[in-house]
Amino acid sequence: MQVLVIGGGAAGFFAAITAAEAGARVSIRESTGQVLAKVRISGGGRCNVTHACFDPRELVRFYPRGERELRGPFSRFQPGDTIAWFAERGVELKTEADGRMFPISDDSATIVDCLRSAAQQAGVTLELRSPVRHIARSDTGLVVDDHSYDCVCLATGGSRPGHALAQELGHHITPLAPSLFTFVARDPRLRDLAGLSMPHAQVHLNCDGARFEQSGPVLITHWGLSGPAILRLSAWAARELQATDYRASLSLNWIGCSEAQASETLHQLASSHPKQGIATRAQFGMPKRLWQALVRAAELPDTTTWATLGKAARRRLVSELTACPLRVTGKGQFKDEFVTCGGVDLSEIDTKRMASKLVPGFYVVGEALDIDGITGGFNFQNAWTSGYLAGSAMAVGD
Repeated sequence: MQVLVIGGGAAGFFAAITAAEAGARVSIRESTGQVLAKVRISGGGRCNVTHACFDPRELVRFYPRGERELRGPFSRFQPGDTIAWFAERGVELKTEADGRMFPISDDSATIVDCLRSAAQQAGVTLELRSPVRHIARSDTGLVVDDHSYDCVCLATGGSRPGHALAQELGHHITPLAPSLFTFVARDPRLRDLAGLSMPHAQVHLNCDGARFEQSGPVLITHWGLSGPAILRLSAWAARELQATDYRASLSLNWIGCSEAQASETLHQLASSHPKQGIATRAQFGMPKRLWQALVRAAELPDTTTWATLGKAARRRLVSELTACPLRVTGKGQFKDEFVTCGGVDLSEIDTKRMASKLVPGFYVVGEALDIDGITGGFNFQNAWTSGYLAGSAMAVGD
Protein backbone atom coordinates (compact mmCIF):
# COMPACT_ATOMS: atom_id res chain seq x y z
CA MET A 1 0.00 0.00 0.00
CA GLN A 2 1.24 3.48 -0.92
CA VAL A 3 0.20 5.88 1.85
CA LEU A 4 0.52 9.65 2.17
CA VAL A 5 0.07 11.43 5.49
CA ILE A 6 -0.55 15.16 5.16
CA GLY A 7 0.79 16.88 8.28
CA GLY A 8 3.75 16.17 10.53
CA GLY A 9 2.18 16.54 13.95
CA ALA A 10 1.46 14.00 16.66
CA ALA A 11 -1.51 12.32 14.93
CA GLY A 12 0.20 12.30 11.56
CA PHE A 13 3.37 10.70 12.88
CA PHE A 14 1.43 8.09 14.82
CA ALA A 15 -0.63 7.17 11.76
CA ALA A 16 2.48 7.03 9.57
CA ILE A 17 4.46 4.89 12.03
CA THR A 18 1.56 2.48 12.56
CA ALA A 19 0.98 2.01 8.84
CA ALA A 20 4.69 1.66 8.03
CA GLU A 21 5.34 -0.84 10.80
CA ALA A 22 2.49 -2.92 9.35
CA GLY A 23 4.15 -2.98 5.94
CA ALA A 24 2.84 0.06 4.04
CA ARG A 25 5.08 2.45 2.11
CA VAL A 26 4.47 5.75 3.85
CA SER A 27 5.50 9.34 3.32
CA ILE A 28 4.69 12.44 5.36
CA ARG A 29 4.32 15.84 3.76
CA GLU A 30 4.68 18.77 6.15
CA SER A 31 4.05 22.32 4.92
CA THR A 32 6.52 23.94 7.35
CA GLY A 33 10.18 23.30 8.04
CA GLN A 34 9.56 21.61 11.39
CA VAL A 35 7.62 18.54 12.49
CA LEU A 36 6.02 17.81 15.86
CA ALA A 37 6.05 21.50 16.82
CA LYS A 38 3.14 21.27 19.28
CA VAL A 39 4.63 18.16 20.86
CA ARG A 40 7.82 20.08 21.49
CA ILE A 41 6.16 23.04 23.24
CA SER A 42 3.31 21.25 25.03
CA GLY A 43 3.20 21.13 28.80
CA GLY A 44 5.68 23.95 29.11
CA GLY A 45 8.25 21.95 27.16
CA ARG A 46 7.64 18.75 29.16
CA CYS A 47 4.95 17.22 26.86
CA ASN A 48 1.76 16.11 28.58
CA VAL A 49 1.58 12.82 26.65
CA THR A 50 -1.72 11.50 27.99
CA HIS A 51 -3.86 11.24 31.12
CA ALA A 52 -4.13 8.41 33.64
CA CYS A 53 -7.77 7.61 32.88
CA PHE A 54 -8.16 4.03 31.67
CA ASP A 55 -11.94 3.60 31.45
CA PRO A 56 -13.24 4.72 28.02
CA ARG A 57 -16.58 5.62 29.59
CA GLU A 58 -14.82 8.08 31.89
CA LEU A 59 -12.23 9.21 29.37
CA VAL A 60 -14.75 10.50 26.83
CA ARG A 61 -16.17 12.92 29.39
CA PHE A 62 -13.12 15.12 28.96
CA TYR A 63 -14.02 15.97 25.34
CA PRO A 64 -16.44 18.86 24.74
CA ARG A 65 -16.67 17.74 21.09
CA GLY A 66 -16.41 14.04 20.21
CA GLU A 67 -17.58 12.44 23.47
CA ARG A 68 -20.01 10.02 21.84
CA GLU A 69 -17.84 9.22 18.82
CA LEU A 70 -14.67 8.47 20.84
CA ARG A 71 -16.20 5.75 23.01
CA GLY A 72 -15.46 3.03 20.43
CA PRO A 73 -11.98 4.25 19.47
CA PHE A 74 -10.90 4.44 23.11
CA SER A 75 -11.99 0.84 23.62
CA ARG A 76 -9.43 -0.07 20.92
CA PHE A 77 -6.54 2.23 21.87
CA GLN A 78 -6.55 4.16 25.16
CA PRO A 79 -3.99 5.68 27.58
CA GLY A 80 -2.84 2.26 28.76
CA ASP A 81 -1.93 1.41 25.17
CA THR A 82 -0.15 4.74 24.77
CA ILE A 83 1.94 4.04 27.86
CA ALA A 84 2.84 0.59 26.53
CA TRP A 85 3.65 1.93 23.05
CA PHE A 86 6.20 4.42 24.36
CA ALA A 87 7.58 1.93 26.92
CA GLU A 88 8.28 -0.55 24.11
CA ARG A 89 10.40 2.13 22.50
CA GLY A 90 12.34 2.99 25.65
CA VAL A 91 10.29 5.94 26.93
CA GLU A 92 8.79 5.61 30.41
CA LEU A 93 5.99 7.90 31.51
CA LYS A 94 5.16 9.14 35.01
CA THR A 95 1.84 10.18 36.52
CA GLU A 96 1.43 13.43 38.43
CA ALA A 97 -1.07 14.05 41.23
CA ASP A 98 -3.68 15.50 38.87
CA GLY A 99 -3.47 12.54 36.46
CA ARG A 100 -1.36 14.18 33.78
CA MET A 101 1.37 11.96 32.37
CA PHE A 102 4.80 13.13 31.25
CA PRO A 103 8.04 11.43 30.20
CA ILE A 104 10.21 10.81 33.26
CA SER A 105 12.80 13.04 31.60
CA ASP A 106 10.40 16.01 31.90
CA ASP A 107 11.60 16.92 28.42
CA SER A 108 9.37 16.97 25.34
CA ALA A 109 12.43 16.25 23.21
CA THR A 110 12.22 12.69 24.55
CA ILE A 111 8.84 12.24 22.85
CA VAL A 112 9.87 14.07 19.68
CA ASP A 113 13.01 11.95 19.36
CA CYS A 114 11.06 8.75 20.01
CA LEU A 115 8.52 9.50 17.29
CA ARG A 116 11.12 10.59 14.76
CA SER A 117 13.26 7.53 15.47
CA ALA A 118 10.28 5.17 15.19
CA ALA A 119 9.28 6.75 11.88
CA GLN A 120 12.79 6.47 10.51
CA GLN A 121 13.18 2.86 11.59
CA ALA A 122 9.83 2.00 9.99
CA GLY A 123 10.97 3.54 6.70
CA VAL A 124 8.68 6.59 6.69
CA THR A 125 9.79 9.24 4.19
CA LEU A 126 9.58 12.83 5.42
CA GLU A 127 9.16 15.83 3.09
CA LEU A 128 9.47 19.25 4.76
CA ARG A 129 8.26 22.56 3.30
CA SER A 130 5.98 20.56 1.07
CA PRO A 131 2.44 21.93 1.29
CA VAL A 132 -0.28 19.98 -0.50
CA ARG A 133 -2.12 22.03 -3.10
CA HIS A 134 -4.83 19.71 -4.43
CA ILE A 135 -6.39 16.36 -3.77
CA ALA A 136 -8.82 14.43 -5.96
CA ARG A 137 -10.27 10.98 -6.48
CA SER A 138 -9.04 8.62 -9.14
CA ASP A 139 -10.09 5.23 -10.41
CA THR A 140 -7.46 3.50 -8.28
CA GLY A 141 -7.29 5.72 -5.20
CA LEU A 142 -6.44 9.37 -4.62
CA VAL A 143 -4.30 11.86 -6.52
CA VAL A 144 -2.38 14.48 -4.53
CA ASP A 145 -0.61 17.11 -6.63
CA ASP A 146 -0.34 14.64 -9.58
CA HIS A 147 0.94 11.75 -7.44
CA SER A 148 -1.24 8.69 -6.90
CA TYR A 149 -1.75 6.97 -3.54
CA ASP A 150 -3.82 4.07 -2.29
CA CYS A 151 -4.61 5.93 0.95
CA VAL A 152 -4.28 9.51 2.14
CA CYS A 153 -4.51 10.63 5.76
CA LEU A 154 -5.35 14.23 6.65
CA ALA A 155 -3.50 15.20 9.84
CA THR A 156 -3.30 18.97 9.54
CA GLY A 157 -4.85 19.92 12.88
CA GLY A 158 -7.16 22.91 12.93
CA SER A 159 -5.60 24.56 9.87
CA ARG A 160 -7.86 26.03 7.24
CA PRO A 161 -5.70 24.81 4.30
CA GLY A 162 -6.08 21.26 5.62
CA HIS A 163 -9.82 21.59 5.94
CA ALA A 164 -9.96 23.01 2.41
CA LEU A 165 -8.46 19.73 1.15
CA ALA A 166 -11.24 17.78 2.91
CA GLN A 167 -13.79 20.10 1.31
CA GLU A 168 -12.29 19.38 -2.12
CA LEU A 169 -13.36 15.77 -1.57
CA GLY A 170 -16.87 16.76 -0.53
CA HIS A 171 -16.52 16.82 3.26
CA HIS A 172 -18.25 19.40 5.42
CA ILE A 173 -16.38 21.41 8.05
CA THR A 174 -18.16 22.33 11.26
CA PRO A 175 -17.52 25.98 12.20
CA LEU A 176 -14.09 26.62 13.70
CA ALA A 177 -13.63 28.34 17.05
CA PRO A 178 -10.69 28.79 19.41
CA SER A 179 -10.58 26.55 22.47
CA LEU A 180 -8.36 26.42 25.57
CA PHE A 181 -7.68 30.13 25.99
CA THR A 182 -7.43 32.60 28.86
CA PHE A 183 -9.95 35.31 29.70
CA VAL A 184 -9.47 39.05 29.47
CA ALA A 185 -11.06 40.51 32.62
CA ARG A 186 -9.96 44.01 33.53
CA ASP A 187 -11.11 44.66 37.08
CA PRO A 188 -9.81 46.81 39.97
CA ARG A 189 -9.79 43.74 42.22
CA LEU A 190 -7.15 42.08 40.03
CA ARG A 191 -4.90 45.09 39.51
CA ASP A 192 -1.23 44.41 40.32
CA LEU A 193 -1.99 40.80 41.37
CA ALA A 194 -0.59 38.97 38.32
CA GLY A 195 0.97 35.66 39.27
CA LEU A 196 -1.23 34.99 42.30
CA SER A 197 -3.45 31.90 42.26
CA MET A 198 -6.01 29.92 44.22
CA PRO A 199 -5.95 26.11 43.92
CA HIS A 200 -9.57 25.18 44.63
CA ALA A 201 -11.67 27.89 43.02
CA GLN A 202 -15.11 27.46 41.48
CA VAL A 203 -15.98 29.46 38.37
CA HIS A 204 -19.45 30.06 36.95
CA LEU A 205 -19.73 31.56 33.45
CA ASN A 206 -22.84 33.05 31.84
CA CYS A 207 -22.69 33.57 28.06
CA ASP A 208 -25.91 35.28 27.09
CA GLY A 209 -27.95 32.81 29.14
CA ALA A 210 -25.83 29.71 28.49
CA ARG A 211 -24.26 28.66 31.78
CA PHE A 212 -21.06 26.72 32.45
CA GLU A 213 -19.08 25.91 35.55
CA GLN A 214 -15.68 24.43 36.40
CA SER A 215 -13.53 24.05 39.50
CA GLY A 216 -9.79 23.92 40.03
CA PRO A 217 -6.79 26.26 40.06
CA VAL A 218 -7.32 29.84 38.88
CA LEU A 219 -4.38 32.12 38.08
CA ILE A 220 -4.48 35.91 37.90
CA THR A 221 -2.65 37.30 34.86
CA HIS A 222 -1.76 40.77 33.64
CA TRP A 223 -4.82 40.72 31.39
CA GLY A 224 -7.29 38.73 33.51
CA LEU A 225 -7.60 35.07 34.41
CA SER A 226 -5.97 31.78 33.47
CA GLY A 227 -5.33 28.40 35.05
CA PRO A 228 -6.87 24.94 34.49
CA ALA A 229 -10.40 25.92 35.56
CA ILE A 230 -10.45 28.85 33.12
CA LEU A 231 -8.99 26.84 30.24
CA ARG A 232 -11.58 24.09 30.77
CA LEU A 233 -14.36 26.69 30.76
CA SER A 234 -13.06 28.09 27.49
CA ALA A 235 -13.24 24.61 25.94
CA TRP A 236 -16.78 23.76 27.05
CA ALA A 237 -18.06 27.24 26.17
CA ALA A 238 -15.96 27.70 23.01
CA ARG A 239 -18.85 28.20 20.59
CA GLU A 240 -20.98 30.26 22.99
CA LEU A 241 -18.09 32.59 23.81
CA GLN A 242 -17.33 33.05 20.12
CA ALA A 243 -20.99 33.91 19.49
CA THR A 244 -20.88 36.65 22.16
CA ASP A 245 -17.56 38.01 20.88
CA TYR A 246 -15.95 36.76 24.09
CA ARG A 247 -18.12 38.84 26.37
CA ALA A 248 -19.67 37.13 29.37
CA SER A 249 -20.28 37.48 33.08
CA LEU A 250 -18.33 35.40 35.53
CA SER A 251 -18.87 34.56 39.21
CA LEU A 252 -15.72 33.40 40.97
CA ASN A 253 -15.69 31.49 44.24
CA TRP A 254 -12.07 31.96 45.22
CA ILE A 255 -12.10 29.62 48.21
CA GLY A 256 -14.20 26.71 46.92
CA CYS A 257 -16.53 26.52 49.92
CA SER A 258 -20.16 27.54 50.35
CA GLU A 259 -21.40 30.94 51.42
CA ALA A 260 -22.63 29.45 54.71
CA GLN A 261 -19.24 27.83 55.41
CA ALA A 262 -17.40 31.06 54.67
CA SER A 263 -19.75 33.05 56.88
CA GLU A 264 -19.30 30.59 59.75
CA THR A 265 -15.50 30.81 59.44
CA LEU A 266 -15.65 34.61 59.63
CA HIS A 267 -17.97 34.41 62.64
CA GLN A 268 -15.48 32.13 64.42
CA LEU A 269 -12.65 34.57 63.69
CA ALA A 270 -14.66 37.31 65.40
CA SER A 271 -14.75 35.11 68.52
CA SER A 272 -11.16 33.89 68.45
CA HIS A 273 -9.35 37.03 67.21
CA PRO A 274 -11.66 39.97 68.01
CA LYS A 275 -8.93 42.65 68.09
CA GLN A 276 -7.11 41.50 64.99
CA GLY A 277 -7.35 43.78 61.97
CA ILE A 278 -9.16 41.97 59.18
CA ALA A 279 -6.71 43.06 56.49
CA THR A 280 -3.60 42.15 58.47
CA ARG A 281 -3.77 38.37 58.05
CA ALA A 282 -5.14 36.50 55.02
CA GLN A 283 -7.63 33.67 55.53
CA PHE A 284 -8.65 30.53 53.56
CA GLY A 285 -5.08 30.00 52.36
CA MET A 286 -5.36 33.10 50.19
CA PRO A 287 -2.33 35.19 49.17
CA LYS A 288 -2.26 38.28 51.36
CA ARG A 289 -2.44 40.77 48.51
CA LEU A 290 -5.49 39.05 47.01
CA TRP A 291 -7.15 38.91 50.44
CA GLN A 292 -6.56 42.61 50.95
CA ALA A 293 -7.93 43.41 47.49
CA LEU A 294 -11.17 41.56 48.30
CA VAL A 295 -11.39 43.24 51.71
CA ARG A 296 -11.16 46.59 49.94
CA ALA A 297 -13.75 45.49 47.37
CA ALA A 298 -16.09 44.70 50.29
CA GLU A 299 -15.71 48.36 51.34
CA LEU A 300 -14.20 47.58 54.74
CA PRO A 301 -12.14 50.40 56.30
CA ASP A 302 -8.52 49.59 57.09
CA THR A 303 -9.29 49.94 60.79
CA THR A 304 -11.94 47.17 60.78
CA THR A 305 -11.29 44.37 63.27
CA TRP A 306 -13.07 41.05 63.50
CA ALA A 307 -14.97 42.33 66.53
CA THR A 308 -16.25 45.38 64.67
CA LEU A 309 -17.27 43.51 61.54
CA GLY A 310 -21.04 43.95 61.32
CA LYS A 311 -23.48 41.55 59.64
CA ALA A 312 -23.88 43.64 56.50
CA ALA A 313 -20.12 44.01 56.11
CA ARG A 314 -19.63 40.30 56.69
CA ARG A 315 -22.14 39.53 53.94
CA ARG A 316 -20.24 41.80 51.55
CA LEU A 317 -16.95 40.07 52.35
CA VAL A 318 -18.51 36.62 52.00
CA SER A 319 -19.90 37.67 48.63
CA GLU A 320 -16.45 38.80 47.42
CA LEU A 321 -14.97 35.48 48.54
CA THR A 322 -17.61 33.12 47.16
CA ALA A 323 -19.38 35.00 44.36
CA CYS A 324 -16.94 37.62 43.12
CA PRO A 325 -18.50 39.21 40.00
CA LEU A 326 -16.15 39.79 37.07
CA ARG A 327 -16.75 40.72 33.45
CA VAL A 328 -15.06 38.82 30.63
CA THR A 329 -14.37 41.19 27.73
CA GLY A 330 -12.16 39.11 25.48
CA LYS A 331 -9.90 36.11 25.12
CA GLY A 332 -6.16 35.88 25.57
CA GLN A 333 -4.06 36.03 22.43
CA PHE A 334 -3.09 32.81 20.69
CA LYS A 335 0.34 31.43 21.40
CA ASP A 336 1.97 28.52 19.58
CA GLU A 337 0.09 26.03 21.74
CA PHE A 338 -3.68 26.12 21.24
CA VAL A 339 -6.59 23.93 20.27
CA THR A 340 -9.30 24.50 17.68
CA CYS A 341 -12.93 23.54 18.15
CA GLY A 342 -14.53 22.37 14.89
CA GLY A 343 -13.29 20.41 11.91
CA VAL A 344 -14.34 17.60 9.59
CA ASP A 345 -17.92 16.64 10.41
CA LEU A 346 -17.88 13.44 12.49
CA SER A 347 -21.06 12.14 10.85
CA GLU A 348 -18.98 11.69 7.68
CA ILE A 349 -16.27 9.60 9.41
CA ASP A 350 -16.25 5.90 10.33
CA THR A 351 -14.52 6.28 13.69
CA LYS A 352 -13.67 2.57 13.90
CA ARG A 353 -11.05 3.27 11.23
CA MET A 354 -11.03 7.08 11.08
CA ALA A 355 -12.01 6.59 7.46
CA SER A 356 -14.14 8.82 5.28
CA LYS A 357 -17.63 7.51 4.57
CA LEU A 358 -17.64 9.62 1.41
CA VAL A 359 -14.28 8.88 -0.19
CA PRO A 360 -12.64 5.43 -0.16
CA GLY A 361 -9.01 5.60 0.90
CA PHE A 362 -9.31 8.96 2.70
CA TYR A 363 -8.71 9.15 6.47
CA VAL A 364 -8.85 12.01 8.97
CA VAL A 365 -7.13 12.12 12.37
CA GLY A 366 -6.43 14.34 15.36
CA GLU A 367 -7.68 17.91 15.51
CA ALA A 368 -8.53 17.94 11.81
CA LEU A 369 -11.69 16.25 13.07
CA ASP A 370 -14.41 18.04 15.03
CA ILE A 371 -12.91 16.64 18.24
CA ASP A 372 -11.20 18.54 21.01
CA GLY A 373 -10.43 17.82 24.63
CA ILE A 374 -9.78 19.91 27.69
CA THR A 375 -6.27 20.50 28.99
CA GLY A 376 -4.51 17.57 30.65
CA GLY A 377 -3.19 15.32 27.88
CA PHE A 378 -6.55 14.55 26.31
CA ASN A 379 -5.88 16.13 22.91
CA PHE A 380 -2.70 14.11 22.53
CA GLN A 381 -4.60 10.94 23.45
CA ASN A 382 -7.03 11.69 20.63
CA ALA A 383 -4.01 12.07 18.34
CA TRP A 384 -2.51 8.72 19.36
CA THR A 385 -5.83 6.87 19.20
CA SER A 386 -7.04 8.26 15.88
CA GLY A 387 -3.57 7.93 14.36
CA TYR A 388 -3.28 4.31 15.44
CA LEU A 389 -6.70 3.37 14.07
CA ALA A 390 -6.12 5.14 10.75
CA GLY A 391 -2.62 3.73 10.37
CA SER A 392 -3.81 0.19 11.07
CA ALA A 393 -6.60 0.52 8.51
CA MET A 394 -4.44 2.11 5.81
CA ALA A 395 -1.81 -0.61 6.04
CA VAL A 396 -4.32 -3.16 4.77
CA GLY A 397 -6.35 -0.79 2.59
CA ASP A 398 -9.38 -1.21 4.84
